Amino acid sequence: RSDVDVDSLPRPLTMDSFAGLASEHRPTVRTYTVRRADPQAREITVDFVAHGEHGVAGPWASSAQPGDTVHLMGPGGAYAPDPAADWHLFAADEAGLPAVSAALEALPPDAIGKVFIEIAGPEDEIALRAPESVAVNWVYRGGRADLVGEDRAGDNAPLIEAVTTAHWLPGQVQVFIHGEAQAVMHNLRPYIRQERGVPAQWASISGYWRRGRTEETFRQWKRELAAAEAGEG
Repeated sequence: RSDVDVDSLPRPLTMDSFAGLASEHRPTVRTYTVRRADPQAREITVDFVAHGEHGVAGPWASSAQPGDTVHLMGPGGAYAPDPAADWHLFAADEAGLPAVSAALEALPPDAIGKVFIEIAGPEDEIALRAPESVAVNWVYRGGRADLVGEDRAGDNAPLIEAVTTAHWLPGQVQVFIHGEAQAVMHNLRPYIRQERGVPAQWASISGYWRRGRTEETFRQWKRELAAAEAGEG
């Protein structure tokens, strides 16, 4: 934020450093995957999905200029390929694509697996580095994720059918699924955890965003979902 003297805040700089500020002066936080880090050059690479004027981070990234200041914290996340897995299943939309890309690059050369990435169309495909025996499948929805009709989003997202109709390989699977919350949490997670019986320790499944919600209201929705599931348990 340009209206906050960051240099005067307590160090090390964490979210607690901003606790004494009025809420309107606290920073806007967005979570992203670091695609690459170059300690020698002191550079990191972060991929953004920009949806026009919607949201906070996308418009910021589109208008950012060399010399602009951004404050980082982290890293977070606990996923790492498990060498004990017989095969790997990845699924994501554009929001989860950077995380899947990084995960694929961390796989051993002899890894076996399937990847399903939902994007608008062929023009959004990118080069992915994956082991030879990991098949990458691009799933087209026919438009931007926040603009397509309900017949191509949420409970009807093409990613759902692609994953649930795919041939299930034998052996222990490690699952990594991240994307739009309605598709992931209400459809793919029940399929993986209940129908396929994949234990929680073998499944990293999370909604990264939800249609029609800002990140703040999305986080509130996730808290409500977690509370409801805890009550059911």
